[in-house]
Amino acid sequence: MSEIILTAAISGLGAEIIQVEATSAGGEFGQIAIVGLPDVAISEARERVKSALVNCGLPYPKRKLTVNLAPAHLKKRGSGYDLPIAVCILCLSNRFKFDFERSIFCGELSLDGEVRPLRSVLPFILAAKRAGLKTAYLAVSNAAEAALVPGIEIIPVINLKQTIAKLKGEINIPAFKPETTPVLMKSVNPWSHIKGQTQAKRALTIAAAGGHNLLMIGPPGSGKSLLANSLAALLPDLSPQRQLEVAQIYSVAGEFDRVAKQLHRPPFRAPHHNASLASILGGGRGPKPGEITLAHRGALFLDELPEFSRVIIDALRQPIEQGQILISRADNHLHFPADFLLLAAMNPCPCGYDGDDGRACTCSQTSIQRYRQRISGPILDRFDLQLNVPRLLPSELSSIAGDAQAPPLLAVESATKKQLRRQSHLNARAPSVVLRFWQKDNKEAESLALQAADSLKLSARAYDRLFKVARTIADLDSENNILPRHIAEALSYRLDNK
Repeated sequence: MSEIILTAAISGLGAEIIQVEATSAGGEFGQIAIVGLPDVAISEARERVKSALVNCGLPYPKRKLTVNLAPAHLKKRGSGYDLPIAVCILCLSNRFKFDFERSIFCGELSLDGEVRPLRSVLPFILAAKRAGLKTAYLAVSNAAEAALVPGIEIIPVINLKQTIAKLKGEINIPAFKPETTPVLMKSVNPWSHIKGQTQAKRALTIAAAGGHNLLMIGPPGSGKSLLANSLAALLPDLSPQRQLEVAQIYSVAGEFDRVAKQLHRPPFRAPHHNASLASILGGGRGPKPGEITLAHRGALFLDELPEFSRVIIDALRQPIEQGQILISRADNHLHFPADFLLLAAMNPCPCGYDGDDGRACTCSQTSIQRYRQRISGPILDRFDLQLNVPRLLPSELSSIAGDAQAPPLLAVESATKKQLRRQSHLNARAPSVVLRFWQKDNKEAESLALQAADSLKLSARAYDRLFKVARTIADLDSENNILPRHIAEALSYRLDNK
């Protein structure tokens, strides 16, 4: 029996440590049997590993090999087991003076022994850190991603021959040192291309400060998409802990390279309305995170909301409330995080001009009603902010200059920090009982809220969200208590959806 080599198996967004062990016995020369619930990619490792050993001039046992991946009950997927299997086989004929108990190996091998990069490396390294391991051996291209986890020495290796030389102590490979040059982002004014729409800008500011869901309704050309895209610049930077959360998600999704240079910024996802249910919620083989998980700690923008499948829209209800989604399979149940700000835009009717002052609507009342019923009441109830976005006529646009005023980035950041200090969550996610604990008695504000709830027939959820929006407005105004004017402004962002 050889040394036990450690690697990891991806499970959802995390990973579990796997022990790779090998033994040689009688049998046909060159045979390798891999056991322990391997998938096809791992079974094919037999040929890759054998070819890599031969082409690197490394010794290959002359008897049948059996490689076990333990624990046996856990399914193993992918080609990342090539490197640990090869090292384990070489341990049969070599005595390495190396502490394998404190190291983890992962990487795919080419036929000539090159160590190729993998996706989902970050969960491997996080699992290694939790297990108390100190060193990770992986492909050079994966080093920068792996180095995001502090406390683990990253050894980037080019090929199998170099890896073995390092384990024997014949060469020294310095640990990877990430670049420390700070990322400098050009200051952007998200309002610079938006003319007018003062109320919509204020609603975006409130949404960014408190993590509130926002629905914009307006005719084509009113600027809904432009307004929505400006939200990304309003969201405060992510803390180092949250950056690691987001990086882990994109690592598993195979999109880490796309976000590597802007991990400090919250993600902004805008899927097309023809997206499938699995692509939005997550699933497939693996399964993989969907758009709601890729938008974790950021925003998910659904443009042309009624054009999305009714099944998809209604399926968002549970993730919006719980901040996560459960992906159930016959043999596995995985929780994916989904704490996102939902931003949506829609037309008021199929033609888009119902209620527009500059153009007549051509839709019948029946078609308008059918169109609006694509968005169920429970989903509308989950939008803390709802507002009409009117269309400006060309004559009005030509007389309005672009907004040169700086957006309230500092106010948003200050309000966000205040909420996290007070209750460890943004107001949209904070339990109402916690928010009310910090609220001093204000009979006038409470009376106004109750009257509005009775008049508008608000549900308990809508009333609760009204209070949370008012709390965010108070935070933006640097007020410790909710005042009647905060309740009044929060009420202005509710539409009559009867």
